[in-house]
Amino acid sequence: MRARRLRRCQLAVPGSSEKMMTKAASLDVDHVFLDLEDAVAPSAKVGARRQIVEALNTLDFGKTVRCVRINDLDTHYAYEDIISVVEGAGANIDTILVPKVRSACDVRFVDRLLSQIERKFELERRIGIEVLIEEAEGMMRVEEIAAASDRLEALVFGMGDYSASQGLDPKAIAGDSGYPGDIWHYARYKMIIAARTYGLDAVDGPFVNFKDADWFRVECVRAKQLGAVGKWAIHPSQVAIAQEVFSPSQQEVDRAYKAVLAYRDAQAQGLGAIQVDGQMVDVATVRLVQRVIDQAELAGIKPSAGI
Repeated sequence: MRARRLRRCQLAVPGSSEKMMTKAASLDVDHVFLDLEDAVAPSAKVGARRQIVEALNTLDFGKTVRCVRINDLDTHYAYEDIISVVEGAGANIDTILVPKVRSACDVRFVDRLLSQIERKFELERRIGIEVLIEEAEGMMRVEEIAAASDRLEALVFGMGDYSASQGLDPKAIAGDSGYPGDIWHYARYKMIIAARTYGLDAVDGPFVNFKDADWFRVECVRAKQLGAVGKWAIHPSQVAIAQEVFSPSQQEVDRAYKAVLAYRDAQAQGLGAIQVDGQMVDVATVRLVQRVIDQAELAGIKPSAGI
């Protein structure tokens, strides 16, 4: 059974920076991934493995999900990234994040390597896998990837590399080309559908202008409306916004519990559909609001007294 984890915000932290990793451990953030890929220069990658192991073994991350992003599987760094960090700090790692996944074979490779290390070191907790969908080939095969392993927990949309892979017009990405709507809508939606189909979390990727809090919020809302459970943050200032947007409000939680309880009473009376506060509630409605309840339970948001 897959672990249920909060992923309203996934904060990127360079694995080569002891200062930033220490700061990340002190934040009230759902998920932190210590990065060995883009945020670390080639000359610093081997040293960053040791720094990440030290951080995982000595820092108190509280309830935060502890993740390590390895290098692309087509590089010569990737297999040693996994071996080094899992052998060094496997008991303190929740998930491994794999970038630029192109096929189910990539997921199965990481799954098998993790299984071997876990058996060797008799690790009690199974380490999960998260993957970045950021290549056109990966998006084409996203359904196959989503079904690749029961160790897989989340799909993440990496729109930066994806845009380069697909050859998107940079002006369209910047929003000044006259393109109508969201240039990434189809890719986001396709990935989220695949994630939902196989019971995975879908997470939206980074927003690079961390000084533009208003537009970051817009991007969070867009992703949430399509069914994503969270978004990346590249700066601590983005954490609170993402976790607010991807949390149900108290009003939404109360309304969801009220609808479900009323529908259960109606079912006991042999009724198929009822009205609650002027809105029709039927089995489809209950499926929708159950998601709100699930999110609330995971986030520790309880219904108001009397509901």
